[in-house]
Parts: sequence; structure tokens; C-alpha cells
Amino acid sequence: MTCSDTKHPPLERSRFVSAQEVADRAGVSRSAVSRAFTPGASVAEETRRKVMQAAEELGYQVNDLARGLLASKSRLVGIVATRPEVGFRAHLAAALVRRLIQRGSVPVMIDTGSNEAEMSAAQRTLFGHRAEATIILSGSPPASFVELARRNGQPLVLIGRSTPGVDSIQPDNAASARQAAALFAARGLTRLGYVGSSSGTPSTIERGAAFHAAAEAAGATVTSVVEEAEHGGGFKAAARLFAGARLPQGVFCVNDPAAFGVMDFARSTAELDVPGDLGIIGFDDVPEACWPAYDLTTFRQDPQIMAEAAIALLDRRQANPDRPAENLRIPAPLVVRGSFRPD
Repeated sequence: MTCSDTKHPPLERSRFVSAQEVADRAGVSRSAVSRAFTPGASVAEETRRKVMQAAEELGYQVNDLARGLLASKSRLVGIVATRPEVGFRAHLAAALVRRLIQRGSVPVMIDTGSNEAEMSAAQRTLFGHRAEATIILSGSPPASFVELARRNGQPLVLIGRSTPGVDSIQPDNAASARQAAALFAARGLTRLGYVGSSSGTPSTIERGAAFHAAAEAAGATVTSVVEEAEHGGGFKAAARLFAGARLPQGVFCVNDPAAFGVMDFARSTAELDVPGDLGIIGFDDVPEACWPAYDLTTFRQDPQIMAEAAIALLDRRQANPDRPAENLRIPAPLVVRGSFRPD
């Protein structure tokens, strides 16, 4: 027998089970099926039982997309991010997806891409499907996403940035940055470094400005380096920070991946002891921060807390579309580990 002679069992179906098929199996009308699957609709209990049994036997699922189109609304919630797979954004996106599903929403992850064509395609996808709400992560997606959502009357939540008249959530960047500077000062460290992000998002700018101001007010000098806020960027930043004769005694990094890169350069290339020669503090507390290889002291953003706050804002906005915008600041508590231990 040749390969072409091999018999393959036919597919059981080439389409979804219809509501009419459920009605035929249950011996009821098509409208009775619709009412049985509509919360609060009037339908006899015996009819509901027959419909549910027929639906289970056939494997029927309600067409929520069609229902949304008929009602001129959908349960889709767009989650918009640039490079959503990177760092804390990945954990925050995952927490949002889980929470939205629990809410009964349908999360749609929209990657804005890295050029104008990709961003335009992302916008068409999001707004063409009439998402009921949009959550924008960090400050990377362009302002056009915010403006389009507002013009279309979508409930909108910004995470990591703020815009007048729009609900937003941010970690308390300034408080954490000032605390990092105070911790270094309390240990008598006066030569400090700051590794910032080339993305220039509002949160990263806020952290850097607050750290500089607090450190200099405490009598320290700060050398800043800006690179991509990833491991490779942190590695490059460290090479620049440690190129001079007066090495920094402590470094505050805009996020944990950058701190990992700084630590790896310090140990492997500069042959420095962490924390003996160099104290390092990060931001985010991603899972890798507690790995023995890093044991990073950092400020924790809890993705579950952020996701819960975002959904609560959406719920309040949908219940009262005209209420004033809320701008929430969520504390990022210090998590002390081995890379720097305060006195």
C-alpha cells in the first residue's frame, strides 16, 4: 500500500454546532435555546434541562462574538504593549489575561510592533474588533492608541503612564527611587551609578529623576548611563560605568534585567564582589531576582495587585462613565536580598 492509498478517518465536522441543531435535538424552538443560554431570561426549567442536555451531547458552545455584534458591543478587552514578552510586562500581561478571563472577558494581546506599519496594523486589529475596553501597559505604545480609544468612547486604563482625564495605575516610582538613594547614603556610599532605559517611558524617567535628586541631596555623586533596559543593556551600561578610575560603590537599576546585566559584568569582567565592592538594587522583583545567581535586592511590583487594580478601574468606569479619572499609585516595597543589605 502506498502513502496515497492510506485511508484516513473523515473529520467528524467541518463547522461549529448550531443553535438550530441543539433545538432539533432537544425538541424545542430556536428561540428557546437562546433564552436557555441567556442569564435571567424566562424559560421553563424542563425546557432549560432539555436544551442543556442536547448542547452537552452535541458539544455546542454559545457564539459570544455574534451576540456581541447584535448588541453593538463585545466582551473583548485589548491589552496593548510594546514587546509584551519582556521583563515585568510579561508577568503583568499574564496576570491581566487570567483576571480578565475570570471576569468573563475575552483578552486580546496587541503587540504594537516596532515600526509605523506594525503599529497601524495593531490599531486596526484592536479597534476593528470593537473591543469593549483597552488596557495599555507601560509608556511604550504611542499616544495615538490612547487618542483613538478616547474618540471611540472605550473605557481605558493606562499602566505605567498617566494622561489627563484617563484612568491610570503606576507604581510609586519616586518613593522607591528616593528610598534606594537613602539606603545607599545610610551605608556611607557616595559614588553611585544609575542605569536608565533608552525607551524613555514616564516610569523610567521618574525613577531616574527621583534617584538623582535624592542622592545628590544626600551628598552623593551619580553617574547615569542609559541603555536598553534588558540584560544586554545592563551589561553594556556596567562597562561604561566601570571604565573610569573611580568606580561606583552602589548602582540603582531601572529594572531587574538591567541589574542582572550589571551584576554579571561586575563579577565576570570587572572582578568585583557583590555586595562587598558594589551594592546593586533593582526594580520589579521578577522571578529571576531570587535565583541564587543574582539574589537581587529590589523593589517589588506585584503583577496580581496591578491586574486587580486595572480591572477594578474598568468596572468602575463602565458603571459610571462620567466619573472623574482615577490615578492610582501602588507602593513598590523593598525586598532585601544579598546584592545589597541595608544597615
